[in-house]
Amino acid sequence: MSFPEIVTRERWRAAREELRRKEEAVERARAALGAERQRLPMVEVDTEYVLEGGDGKATLLDLFGDRTQLVVHHFMFAPEQEAGCPCCAAFLDQLGHLAHLRARDTAFAAVSLAPFTRLLPFKARMGWTVPWYSSCHSDFNRDFEATVDRDGALAERPGLSCFLRDGDRVFHTYSVYDDALDGIGALSGLLDLTALGRHPHAGDRLRLHDEYDH
Repeated sequence: MSFPEIVTRERWRAAREELRRKEEAVERARAALGAERQRLPMVEVDTEYVLEGGDGKATLLDLFGDRTQLVVHHFMFAPEQEAGCPCCAAFLDQLGHLAHLRARDTAFAAVSLAPFTRLLPFKARMGWTVPWYSSCHSDFNRDFEATVDRDGALAERPGLSCFLRDGDRVFHTYSVYDDALDGIGALSGLLDLTALGRHPHAGDRLRLHDEYDH
């Protein structure tokens, strides 16, 4: 493992100032990109997807509750698996309290391919209270490209999809998948601020949070 160079406080301040100017340029570019993202056109969702959650069957509109926006986490959990994807689980672990989103008129839900009877015990094991739904009896995953064709076989991928409602009409506004999620989660965002970054440590393979040797 290679540590950073040791320098005087003066040299560190000079190097930090040079980096700060570059960071500010990146922040300006990120703000411009965010504004462009919000100007994306949207497409109406005209399929009534039937999902299954803790209160039984639910449509995509039901997932909004009384909010105007909805963020869906495409959580990788295949029907034959007993546990969900560790990377998706780590992302959900970082989410924090949904009150922050709800106060901003935004609902959040996780959606997976596994039957709800498999999601429920895993959700209890992880100690999550986030709304979680099964899409196993619908084309939701494929239609929103969380299940894709890779080399002739169907494969899942993690992602986020954003929706907006106008009355009873639902619109798809944005989606992001795979490595593009790295900068969204708090874990990767915090590690990116450290000297070692996302440097691999011995035994650091991402695991479910109850599987680490403390």
